[in-house]
Amino acid sequence: MTEPEQTGANPADDTIAALATGGGGAIACIRVSGSKALEAVSRIFSVHSGKSLRETEPGKMRRGIVADRAERIDEVMTVRFEAPRSYTGEDTVEITCHASPYIANRILSLLIRHGCRAARPGEFTRRAFLNGKMDLLQAEAVADLIASSSAAAHRTALNQMRGGFSMELTLLRARLLEFVSALELELDFGEEEGLVFADRNKLQRNATDIAAIIDKLKNSFAAGNAIKNGVPTAIVGETNAGKSTLLNLLLKDDKAIVSEIPGTTRDVVEDLAVLSGIPFRFFDTAGIRNTDNRVELLGIERTFKKTAEASIVLWIIDARTPDAQVSKLAEKLLPLTADKKLILVVNKIDVASPEQIAAKTILLADAIPDRLFISALAGINADKLEARLATLANITETDEHETTVTSVRHYEALKNASEALVRVGEGLAANIPSDLIAQDVRECVRHLGTIVGAGEITAEEVLGEIFSKFCIGK
Repeated sequence: MTEPEQTGANPADDTIAALATGGGGAIACIRVSGSKALEAVSRIFSVHSGKSLRETEPGKMRRGIVADRAERIDEVMTVRFEAPRSYTGEDTVEITCHASPYIANRILSLLIRHGCRAARPGEFTRRAFLNGKMDLLQAEAVADLIASSSAAAHRTALNQMRGGFSMELTLLRARLLEFVSALELELDFGEEEGLVFADRNKLQRNATDIAAIIDKLKNSFAAGNAIKNGVPTAIVGETNAGKSTLLNLLLKDDKAIVSEIPGTTRDVVEDLAVLSGIPFRFFDTAGIRNTDNRVELLGIERTFKKTAEASIVLWIIDARTPDAQVSKLAEKLLPLTADKKLILVVNKIDVASPEQIAAKTILLADAIPDRLFISALAGINADKLEARLATLANITETDEHETTVTSVRHYEALKNASEALVRVGEGLAANIPSDLIAQDVRECVRHLGTIVGAGEITAEEVLGEIFSKFCIGK
């Protein structure tokens, strides 16, 4: 389907159309948004009986036929929404048709023929943001909600889409506006009247309180990032220890190639699995051994890199492997996992002798007290491993109204805002001039504003705050 050439200078003035539902299922929804949405749909849709679509009240569905001249395409349901009471804030019509790709494409082709154009990725939500139906944070949450792969990710995205995080930032901005106003009031009137409007002790307490709120939001990112992208978990060990078999067991799928040939995995195999309601991002890495193969050596280098990036490391060993090999590998792995949650996974217990298994119970007991005995191939103790991983992930059940930061962009903004408030506290303690402190407060507001797409504090806002709280000139 080609997009017709547009003559309008502003693409935002175009009426756009696109399929609003994914593949599969029995029905599909086509969304049309823009000033000509009702006109375009009315040209291809006719009701079975009663009021036309134009005459029907917004929000009420009408059943009828979509046709291309005399050719019937499908029997559909339509509903229209008047601006600004729609998802995009524009006039919108939604067509519910049967989910045949042929039918959906025919309807979209008809709409384009009658003045619409195909919507670009994310354009409906972009228009909702530009028309003030949601802020930037809520718009990002729409994508997170669609991509959510676990109950925790769904709950977090839903809270942000509903405006929970935005409301917290709005309240913070209001407090910071009051902060700036007190400082600038002192600058404007303090010297002439010989008065001090900004109580430094009170401002210090306010700065500390605001910083604590921002830091709490910032510190939630570790859990939030894991909820959104999965807890990074590296599976490392010698060649033929069973790493790929373990990955397939955890994913419940034959994702990785399993072979008795040493060095089969030469690159990192990555995938997501939800265990006990928690998403984990597993990395099956190349086996670590002495080799002259340049490709395999590159894979081993990536193994060490992924081990450094992981939060949890599963060091898997063959229950029949001589202790000397494991001890040698420990010299390379233990320094990399000093700040990680490390589990020694003793694999292939179904083919190891009791004596071999017993020997592993004391292997590296001081360095790695956390260990499990499994058979990845037979699935023995797989449930214990999953339960242990869930415990180590340490992602607690969050309330649906509790804000958890999941975006790197949001984390960076909060981090910068927190650093600006540290400078505010230091400036108050050092009794530096109010205008310099106010500059750092404004910097804090600017960083918070980038999260929701809001601007900086304006002079009009400061004046409004000043004259609403103080009596000047009486």
